[in-house]
Amino acid sequence: MSPASRDPWLDNVKMVLVTLVVVGHAIGLVEETAGSHWVYDFIYLWHIPAFVFVSGYLSKSFEWDRRRMKSLVYTLAIPYLLFEPALFYYRREVVGEAVEYPLWIEPHWTMWYLIVLLMWRLITPILKSHWLFLPLSVIVSLAGGLWDTDALMIPRFLGLLPFFVLGLHLKPRHLKHLDDVWVRVAAVPMLVGIGVMAAYTDAWAETALLWYDTGYSEIPIDNEIVFQTRLTVMAVGLLGAFSAMSLVPRRNLGWFTTMGTATMVVYLFHGFVIKTVKAAGWPDFTAAHPWTGLVVTVLGAIVLALVLATPPVRRVLEPFTNPLGWLEGRRDARRPKDDASSSTPRSA
Repeated sequence: MSPASRDPWLDNVKMVLVTLVVVGHAIGLVEETAGSHWVYDFIYLWHIPAFVFVSGYLSKSFEWDRRRMKSLVYTLAIPYLLFEPALFYYRREVVGEAVEYPLWIEPHWTMWYLIVLLMWRLITPILKSHWLFLPLSVIVSLAGGLWDTDALMIPRFLGLLPFFVLGLHLKPRHLKHLDDVWVRVAAVPMLVGIGVMAAYTDAWAETALLWYDTGYSEIPIDNEIVFQTRLTVMAVGLLGAFSAMSLVPRRNLGWFTTMGTATMVVYLFHGFVIKTVKAAGWPDFTAAHPWTGLVVTVLGAIVLALVLATPPVRRVLEPFTNPLGWLEGRRDARRPKDDASSSTPRSA
């Protein structure tokens, strides 16, 4: 997509959401702080649904043709094959975490989203063919909790499916309503209310439900109400997602909007930095200074996301996120102009 045709609002939203991904993962460094659980639950109640929704919205054009299948391999499959073992061995050998095999079949930590998004994209032509797939996806999501497996993150693939399908079916004219004054006014108390709910997550749900990867059998909620609780979590996630997105500016914000085009770099590399900070002993400091540790961790995570998305850092790291695409781009750039023009058919 050329810069002129990009929607700056979507790039702003993507940058906000990927920054929250970094913050959410960094919260694991301050688990001893009571406030960290509230921040964590508040973010996870809605930011994953928002991320999935945007992914679905940006997947509308996917079809089973050669060009798009090639792009899918280049931008999702190959990064997954490369970064899954890279992060696994970094965590095990450098950080000393007791992570276990198998690789690729059971995605580790942040890598789950790549394989799940790849699977969603593969069935996108079916999911977008009729609006009935939206209510059907809700039923599938509720049933997804019956699976208790880490293989290919099937519970998340099923559980988060409604947000992806909703993104496929909503059109720009629908999202323009997020800019309505009444929606923005209502968004603030809505997020405040979700913040209050996050403070009492264990009273009405379980944090594990916010991940959409835990089977009902492992959640201490009565079978009679576990489906209702999952449905409530989904509804809160959707309201929170739209509320937060309505508050994101629609205009081009310059450097921040540009950073929104580098979300894959942020996503793939932030885990290495967070685990390095963990290996350096940051959790010990946060345990001794809980509130200071929490504030510094959140601010540090925001700075990390912004630094990874800056043009100089992006230029260095982006070839690793799409190595084949980068090599093809280099090859095309070196191709003589005469060769390129001679291969272009003349117009009639």
